[in-house]
Amino acid sequence: MQDNKKVLLGMSGGVDSSVAAILLKEKGYELIGTTMELFPNSSCCNTETYNEAKKICKSLGFDHFILNFAKEFQKYVIDDFIDNYKNCSTPNPCIECNRHLKFGLMYEKAKELGCNYISTGHYAKTEYSEKYKRYVLKKSNNLKKDQTYVLYTIPKELIEHMIFPLGEFEDKEQVREIARKYNFSVASRPDSEDICFVPDGNYKDFLEKKANFKPREGNIVNTKGEVLGKHTGLYKYTIGQRKGMGIAYKEPLFVIGFNILKNELIVGTEQEQYKKEFIVKDINLLLFDEIKEPVECEVKIRYSAKSAKCTIYMQEDNTIKVIMEEPIKSVTKGQSAVFYIDDMVLGGGKIC
Repeated sequence: MQDNKKVLLGMSGGVDSSVAAILLKEKGYELIGTTMELFPNSSCCNTETYNEAKKICKSLGFDHFILNFAKEFQKYVIDDFIDNYKNCSTPNPCIECNRHLKFGLMYEKAKELGCNYISTGHYAKTEYSEKYKRYVLKKSNNLKKDQTYVLYTIPKELIEHMIFPLGEFEDKEQVREIARKYNFSVASRPDSEDICFVPDGNYKDFLEKKANFKPREGNIVNTKGEVLGKHTGLYKYTIGQRKGMGIAYKEPLFVIGFNILKNELIVGTEQEQYKKEFIVKDINLLLFDEIKEPVECEVKIRYSAKSAKCTIYMQEDNTIKVIMEEPIKSVTKGQSAVFYIDDMVLGGGKIC
């Protein structure tokens, strides 16, 4: 099976997956390109991206086809996004998309097509570790672009079948330069940083129009229970938010929590934003099969956050208790906590 160099490559029509195609071809892999149709007429799923991906595949000499996973995207990503906000959690839809679609359904399709590997333009690395006697997921050399945070949900058995050609690059400009050499028009296309199905970034408007969320006024309270003002709907606020609450106080106040039963928005001081410990559920381990003893590692609690030292403890209910070396700011329910040992992904889960 290891002699099978056939790869199903996820093509977004952007520069990263296009250069991934170039690099894989140069290394002698046999490619099939695919673009997933997830949310029609969104920033990642439109006629322009489909045509661009198809054109690049044709120029490099391999086939391209479209996979329609719109129903599955609705179920696993959009419905999950809506349910999270109903429960005052802050979701990360890219993680769910990677878990269920790009490295779930797409891998199943790859096996149907006789491919031994799947590949994307993500910034990450995989390799075999003699120390851990398994294939491991590692941070990209380009730490600013590293995307391992959104990849921790993949099954560990899949890692040896994943190829990330961009993992060795230290700078995005190096990737763009390769695209320029091939005269690819996507070489200068700016990176997309929005949620693909909320391209204007206005998730509140999306929830109101697509999920019938209705503003429901309630009290803004501090940790002492004092009423400081009124909010206009809990879904409109995020942990760590400071502005836009319309309250005056003797010191700056930030959103630190929600009381769904009382429809209260809880605010606190700068210091009250910090936590020394928290719980993580829905665990996926990559580096170990199980955790029996406390493990010292580092954790990231959001994609853009720096990693921080902690010790993790597996509990009887299959959750992980995280105790930070130093208190950490704005721990947010629904976001993922991803654990690292050196530059390897230990695993991760959802913050409770």
